Amino acid sequence: MASTMPPVPRPGILEIAPYVGGEARIPGVERPIRLASNESALGPSPKAMAAFVALASEIHRYPEGSAEALREAIGQYHRLDPGRIVCGAGSDELIALLLRSYAGPGDEVLYSRHGFLIYSIGALSVGATPIAAPERALTADVDALLERVTTRTRIVFLANPNNPTGTYLGAAELARLHSGLPSSVVLAIDAAYAEFVNRNDYEPGIRLVDRADNVVMLRTFSKIYALAGLRLGWAYCPPAIADVLNRVRGPFNVSTPAIAAGIAAVEDTEALARARAHNDRWQPWFSQQLAALGLPLTPSVGNFVLPRFPDEPAHDADAAFAFLQSRHILTRKLGSYGLPQYLRITIGTGEEMEKVAAALDEFMAPR
Repeated sequence: MASTMPPVPRPGILEIAPYVGGEARIPGVERPIRLASNESALGPSPKAMAAFVALASEIHRYPEGSAEALREAIGQYHRLDPGRIVCGAGSDELIALLLRSYAGPGDEVLYSRHGFLIYSIGALSVGATPIAAPERALTADVDALLERVTTRTRIVFLANPNNPTGTYLGAAELARLHSGLPSSVVLAIDAAYAEFVNRNDYEPGIRLVDRADNVVMLRTFSKIYALAGLRLGWAYCPPAIADVLNRVRGPFNVSTPAIAAGIAAVEDTEALARARAHNDRWQPWFSQQLAALGLPLTPSVGNFVLPRFPDEPAHDADAAFAFLQSRHILTRKLGSYGLPQYLRITIGTGEEMEKVAAALDEFMAPR
């Protein structure tokens, strides 16, 4: 007898608030200033673009399934064993693969309160329970994270530096977090913004991966390498975890043009240096402009800043967002992160940052 019941999704799926990225368009505006998604200010390496275009006639062919040439290039640049590198369609896919592999119904996935939304979304998608640990001064709190580890904890995600706050944990605190975790818990260090960090006490996670069996470092080509549209990321893992991820990932999960562009981007060290130097110049400059306007800032080591706007309706974050949009400038509202008083503003070109600073000066003027 045929059932009249409709299909029922797995537990947790309907609890997900779908991820909404930064806005990219303003109606009636052909080319807005896009500072909502932490995209690169300078765009891709010319060599990466050329490598992408050169493969236009080959897109009817399947990619090389293990992205071996890309893993070799990444390994050579970072002095890592390519056999311990797994490539994916952005670090988002690698986060999903870790969750599919190590968490499920009845398990818990731990992360910092204002960490990347995909951690909680991904946990719910596999039936696990996301657990958010409170932060201290918008920075991950090692003690708060460790206090929330239980026998059900399977993965701890730490964005370092964190998006959207721009804060980070130094190498000593990162090691302290790891040392307090059971060996059965995976520590996933999401170092998407590592290339922008210019601090002596920062380490992206490579050292921990090299000496432990339960640590994974995630990286992306979407930020400083400016290949967000190609969806390309990689993970550096202990051999056993790399083996697991290779078993569950799709056989052709990274496209041929993405592989070629990624190799060229890694090898173009001059383009990387230009992008880093640009951020080193304009991020402090823009931060100083905001501070001069009386907007409190959380110290950021990424390619974005996080000003807090006043509570008064005329100058609050919603009003600032609308005002900037009226000037054809897109920023990121953060209510979904529990930070409704803030806007996240990506560092764009020098000309763009000067326009944003001038617009905010006008917005913050007494009315």
